[in-house]
Amino acid sequence: MSSFPYHGVDGHVGNTPLIRLRRLSELTGCEILGKAEFMNPGGSVKDRAALGIILDAEEKSLLKPGMTIVEGTAGNTGIGLTVIGAARGCRTVIIIPETQAPEKITLLRTLGADVRTVPAKPYSDPDNYNHIARRLAEENGWFWANQFDNTANRLGHYQTTGPEIWNQTDGQVTAFCASIGTGGTLGGTALYLKERNPAITTICADPYGAAMWSWFTNGHTDEDDGDSVAEGIGQSRVTANVADIPVDKAFRVDDQTALAILMQLLREEGVFLGLSSGINIGGAVRQALEGGPGQTIVTILCDSGHKYQSKLYNRLWLAEQGLNPEKPLESLF
Repeated sequence: MSSFPYHGVDGHVGNTPLIRLRRLSELTGCEILGKAEFMNPGGSVKDRAALGIILDAEEKSLLKPGMTIVEGTAGNTGIGLTVIGAARGCRTVIIIPETQAPEKITLLRTLGADVRTVPAKPYSDPDNYNHIARRLAEENGWFWANQFDNTANRLGHYQTTGPEIWNQTDGQVTAFCASIGTGGTLGGTALYLKERNPAITTICADPYGAAMWSWFTNGHTDEDDGDSVAEGIGQSRVTANVADIPVDKAFRVDDQTALAILMQLLREEGVFLGLSSGINIGGAVRQALEGGPGQTIVTILCDSGHKYQSKLYNRLWLAEQGLNPEKPLESLF
């Protein structure tokens, strides 16, 4: 028998390729590169957070095979926890706002999660989905993943995403841009890259209605400047994964800009993505335009468009939101 070290799906999170976004790179004179996180086993960047949280909990004897993981999630972290948890002998209970794309809820149930949909409520409300998950953990003796304030999330990106980007660009990366859901992706990756080269510009791409642009720009979370249909990003508070991370600048990216980018990538480059990826790429383009040609800018392609076909890729739904899928890319910059 071969001695080659084969692994289950939990051994294949990360090491995703960098994809050159050709048209945007040509338009800006920069190399705009997307980390293809939709190639992870659970289909999103959140697989990294899920694996990091599970491994940390196992190391601390907080989680063992046969136990239950519970989490409040907009979908992708729940999918990651369910897939990786199953591979490591655990079941999952997922609390998800009922406003999330139905494809996510269906997929979670298909994967075997016990899915409980709840009304969408702000974090300040005791019936916010995160608080419900915490209470269920306390009442049942389950392990609460606590993705927002468990810094094992951020550590996972510090240990994997940052080093991968550094190595894949041969240390030539000049800027890194990511939106914030929990803050783990931007936080862990920025911490690593800044250690390797403090001159790397780290950027938060924030949808309208979220508070992180205000936090990094004005030092408070009081801005209320609109709304976004993006799922899984758009934080209203400074989580433990966000606190004290080195972010140089923040950009607001509107949904129409993000949508135009996504449609161009799908039509011309065969890349099929969710709206959070469009927000990220929009931030990378802003950095390209502000910093000028010659930069190497890396961003995160969070997940594929498969989970958003009933919304983002449904022309009737887009029309209801006032979004135009035919808007030319060049008109936005």
